[in-house]
Amino acid sequence: MKHLKTTLALLLVLILGAGLFIWSGVYNPGADNPHWKITYAILQNVRDRAIANHASGITLPANLDDPKLILKGAGQYAAMCTDCHLAPGKKSSEMRPGLYPQPPNLSKVHVDMREAFWVIKHGLKMTAMPAWGTSHDDATIWSIVAFLQQLPNMTSDQYKSIVAKAPPDEDMADDHQH
Repeated sequence: MKHLKTTLALLLVLILGAGLFIWSGVYNPGADNPHWKITYAILQNVRDRAIANHASGITLPANLDDPKLILKGAGQYAAMCTDCHLAPGKKSSEMRPGLYPQPPNLSKVHVDMREAFWVIKHGLKMTAMPAWGTSHDDATIWSIVAFLQQLPNMTSDQYKSIVAKAPPDEDMADDHQH
C-alpha cells in the first residue's frame, strides 16, 4: 500500500509539473529553435513507426510505371513540392531554410511508395507538410508517387524536360477559377 501511495504521489507531481511547464509558456516553439536531440529522436521514431504502420495496408496500383502517370506526377510535383523538397540541381529555396524539421530532398532519396502515398495524402502534423488528400484525388496522389520513383535518377536537364511536357495541375487551376 505504501508503494502505491508513493507511486500515485509521484505521478501527481509529474502531472502538476508538466501542467505548470505547459502553462508557463517557457517552451520555445519557434522553428528556428531546434528540439533537444532526445526529443527529436523520439519524435522522429514515433513519426516513422506511425507512417509505416498506417501505410502498411495500402495496395499499390499496377500502373505506377505508366509514362503518362509519371508525366502527370512531374507537373504536380513541380507545382506543389519543389519549394520544400527541391528538384535535381536545386540547392535550396526561399522557404526551405526556415522549415523545421527539414523536409527530405526528394531528388536525392528513394522513398517507399506506400509511405509516400500516405504522407502526401494525409500530411504530417507540425512539419508544414500539407494533407494533399483534401484537395487532390487518390489517382493524382499516385501520379506524384510514380514520379517520385523516377526523380532521384534524374539530372537537372531531364527534370526540366519532363516538367515542361507535363500537363498543368488541374486541381490548382480549378481553385483559381472559382
